Amino acid sequence: MKPSIIASELRIHAPFTAFGTVTGIVIMAAFIQFHVPWEISSALFWTLHPLHVLVSALVTTSIYRSYSQDNILRVIIIGYVGSIGIATLSDSLLPFVGEWLLDLPHRGVHLGFIEKWWLVNPLALAGIALGYITSHTKIPHAGHVLLSTWASLFHVLMALGTSLDVVTTILIAVFLFLAVWVPCCTSDIVFPLLWVKKGNGNHEHPHSVTDGGPS
Repeated sequence: MKPSIIASELRIHAPFTAFGTVTGIVIMAAFIQFHVPWEISSALFWTLHPLHVLVSALVTTSIYRSYSQDNILRVIIIGYVGSIGIATLSDSLLPFVGEWLLDLPHRGVHLGFIEKWWLVNPLALAGIALGYITSHTKIPHAGHVLLSTWASLFHVLMALGTSLDVVTTILIAVFLFLAVWVPCCTSDIVFPLLWVKKGNGNHEHPHSVTDGGPS
């Protein structure tokens, strides 16, 4: 994929991601204001992260299948790595880096495919199966971005204490944006197309698997 296409995809994704970040900050402020228990943030993370993996696997596999008719094993590998690997980066690893840099009191990595392997891995495989069978399913990009943003947000909320200042809020917003913007675009568009053999597939534009924009 040409760098200009990647840059274009990142530019198109930016407004959706910015909107998701704003919603995340509003939710975070409400949680702090009303002293929502840590257990709620934990439960929401362990709900949204697996759902993000499911959607990511579906979209990654759909994109790849739109361009390639490779054997099922290759599809499974690409779908799994593209969803588990990049969703883990977006929802867990990048938020943890932000938590560590901000020295948040309850920071932790929380690797879903290990800690809750019995939930996250089967959902990744289910997303791959759905993407393989229905390679033209339209997924609203805004929905995918919100899943990723809120999963990252609740990862951060699990690490927060009981107070939040303005500077920390701004820095968290920056980390949320970056944690979603580049990984989501990479997972949905760049990663699956890196593995497409030249001259293979039906050469549809990647946006064909989305509803109202890239997913």
